[in-house]
Amino acid sequence: MAKKNGNSDARKKGAVYGVIAVMLCVAVYLNWSYVETPDELIVANQASAAGETDLLSYTDTVGEETEAAEVVAGSDYFAQSRLSREKARDEAISILKDSLQSDTATEDAKQIAAEQISEYADRSVAEARIESLIKAKGYPEAVVFLSDDGVNVIVKPKESTLESADAALIQDIVTSETAYSVAQIRIVEAAV
Repeated sequence: MAKKNGNSDARKKGAVYGVIAVMLCVAVYLNWSYVETPDELIVANQASAAGETDLLSYTDTVGEETEAAEVVAGSDYFAQSRLSREKARDEAISILKDSLQSDTATEDAKQIAAEQISEYADRSVAEARIESLIKAKGYPEAVVFLSDDGVNVIVKPKESTLESADAALIQDIVTSETAYSVAQIRIVEAAV
């Protein structure tokens, strides 16, 4: 009899983990659908025949060349980006809260959901803090997206374009406020 209960418990745990995985997939899908930026806000200029390019390359302190920026346009871009980020995050947290309140969820599943909610809250605080620090350094506007894979920083430059020193300063801010490495940071220049 004990063996049957053990198999039943394992099946229940598997089912709960499966439900959590499906909910996370839904949250990721909703995140992509909310964060998707309208085409008119993104300017992806092609390199001209003269060899011009929109990507700003810079050298970090180690001397490795990394891709730094794409050009983004639109005066409402920053506000819309923050709103989309928050909507997607709120939807994901709502799904996780539902699993926390579920009568059928195991304590392990509830613990995982609580940890993920806490991680989302930590990311929100870190994003806001990084945005504030970037603005405090004199940049007119910035929006930050933290993910498991890395950090995207979209910044409106002080001058007409971001320079190597700007990219290094932004990298320093991000690495001092998070556990991400320089290689995980992507800086996107907003069109002025």
